[in-house]
Amino acid sequence: MNILISKSALQTINIGKRLGKVLKKGDIIALVGDLGSGKTTLTSGIAAGLEVKDYVRSPTFTLINEYQGRIPLYHFDLYRLSCLTDLEELGWEEYFYGEGATIIEWAQKCKELLPQNHLRIELKVVDKGKSRQINIFLPEDRNRWAMPTLQGNYAKSQRNSSR
Repeated sequence: MNILISKSALQTINIGKRLGKVLKKGDIIALVGDLGSGKTTLTSGIAAGLEVKDYVRSPTFTLINEYQGRIPLYHFDLYRLSCLTDLEELGWEEYFYGEGATIIEWAQKCKELLPQNHLRIELKVVDKGKSRQINIFLPEDRNRWAMPTLQGNYAKSQRNSSR
């Protein structure tokens, strides 16, 4: 696990931009965190790194938004998902294994559908709401996700090999 500390929304967006720049077709990012932890803010940065020009908003009521950038970005929000049947009706496999990158907010609701090589990011509010702790769990087969790609001088980083 790699840990980044973001002290502002702008820093969270910048972390996302760095991540978006290395995304490729077929990449899946699973975001986990409580309401207000920064999932959509991080997604906005990822979209910017993918050269998406549209305003990114959480698809809480529609379940999915699609954006065009360097590659398509499929943004799922499973907060209101009542069962996996709802996701099946959307044709999730076409997105997960399609021509773009997929970001899933509230990914814990579909963990059994995630491929083994997905990137898992957990966001937590820390420092009495002033900062966000971003825990990044890298897939073992993904050397390009190396932390220097994601780090900037705005974030404190630690490596913890316990998980």
